[in-house]
Amino acid sequence: MRKVPAHAAQDMSTAAPARAGPGGRLHARRLVRLALTILAIGAASYLLGWDIRAWFGELWDTLTGISIGYVVAGIALTTLQTIATAAAWYWILRAAYGKEDVGRKAILASYATAVALNGILPANLGTVVSLLMFVAVIPAATVSGVLGGFVVQKIFFTVAGAAVYLYLFLSVGGSFDIKFSWVHAHPWATVAIAAGAVDLVVVLVRIFRPRLKKLWVQAKDGGRILTSPGAYMLRVALPSFVGWCASLGVIAVFLAAYGIPVGLHTIMAIVGGNSIANTASLTPGGVGVNQAFNVASLRDVTDTTTATAYSVGQQLVTTAWNQVFAIAMLIWAFGWSGGKVLVADSYTGAKERTADERAKRKAKKDASRAN
Repeated sequence: MRKVPAHAAQDMSTAAPARAGPGGRLHARRLVRLALTILAIGAASYLLGWDIRAWFGELWDTLTGISIGYVVAGIALTTLQTIATAAAWYWILRAAYGKEDVGRKAILASYATAVALNGILPANLGTVVSLLMFVAVIPAATVSGVLGGFVVQKIFFTVAGAAVYLYLFLSVGGSFDIKFSWVHAHPWATVAIAAGAVDLVVVLVRIFRPRLKKLWVQAKDGGRILTSPGAYMLRVALPSFVGWCASLGVIAVFLAAYGIPVGLHTIMAIVGGNSIANTASLTPGGVGVNQAFNVASLRDVTDTTTATAYSVGQQLVTTAWNQVFAIAMLIWAFGWSGGKVLVADSYTGAKERTADERAKRKAKKDASRAN
């Protein structure tokens, strides 16, 4: 059983009382707020004449009406998605820091934790937690180096996302005229804006160049696998592709489970909507935002109740399973105590790092306004 490095965790008896972690009173307070919000929505709906009780009854019937076979298939594909994407991370970090310091189990457990936490924490905070876990479990790793690896890991998914948007863009007739009508009408203004943007980038690079040089040296460690295109394609792009296809399979399985027609355009519309929702959402796991985008994506193929049931059902099943899988992987890789301390430390570090970045942005805005 892999131990948590000394620099990553301390004994549970001394570490636990020092912080509140992700649970405790904060978690209870969040649940109370959620309950009050639901009651407020229910009261407002009643006053507006919407029979929310009947709607929830219909939704519950739709939600519980799927076969267990679909649930098992969805769980299997969700697991494959996590394992395949974690495999890409393993090869990125192994190329950066060596085989001796990078363990498969530790990387899988850390990535599975990110997936699980992103289902219950806002603003993809789980991703930050996993990056700090990578730094903790790899002795030679630095934050800049792991961030460099993060950029490498995102290359495939950026290309895949762009392909989805391009497909959706081209599949809607007249999209070019709609989207670029302002550009066609104001070509010189467009050129001026583009030139201004380039100018701004140049100025920013000059201002931050001294600091960027040091960060770039460390970040290059995380991108070392790119020096061998063959290794990148086989060990990063391929498992990433497998994980991405598995995510499409999850969507297809749950669409079929709720009797919604499964087609390429439908799946691509949901993927594109989820991508936008994940970027814009500040709610835990994107709850509410994802459902709104899914309903909008499915408006031409099914009714609102079925679309909502599909979205809620898929999110409930995959989120619950991701929690179970992450806990199992943490115990397998680090043991119960070690895994708990590592996640708690990384979660605390992620919150502090996020708060620091927020404070820096606020300070820059205040200074800009003062000037």
